[in-house]
Amino acid sequence: MTEPQEWYYNTVTGEVELGPQSPMQNRLGPYATREDAEKALEIAKKRNKKWEDQDRDWNNWGTDKK
Repeated sequence: MTEPQEWYYNTVTGEVELGPQSPMQNRLGPYATREDAEKALEIAKKRNKKWEDQDRDWNNWGTDKK
């Protein structure tokens, strides 16, 4: 039986790695595909924006502020 492959993006080198090769603080992931790992910064940016929007909506609930 083959182990599932997990891909990581190394934030220091900008390289994609198969498996957790670099220290945890230097990598994003895991991702199911190499292609997703290559887009790690874009994915993280979109997720952060979504979470910031949700936080703003939560914090402004019941007010007229947006």
